[in-house]
Amino acid sequence: MNKKIKNDAVDHLFQAILCLKSVDECYDFFEDLCTVNELLSLSQRFEVASMLKAHKTYLEIAEKTGASTATISRVNRSLNYGNDGYDLIFERLTQK
Repeated sequence: MNKKIKNDAVDHLFQAILCLKSVDECYDFFEDLCTVNELLSLSQRFEVASMLKAHKTYLEIAEKTGASTATISRVNRSLNYGNDGYDLIFERLTQK
């Protein structure tokens, strides 16, 4: 866990997210919370991570998602040296 982001406000936000029970509720909450561009950026990063896990090339990822090579590299760094958050989610998604 990154100590730089750990604080009461972030805890409160994450507790709120954990209360969401459906995709529709997520849309309602995140559309209120984020700008369209912020939400699209988050979803793009998640798509990049999915494609990296599937061993797609940077070129394939850039063409499909429109992500820059800098974004792809940042996501790749998180996958390889981060807190394993992506891996946790991918594992849970495959269990559904």
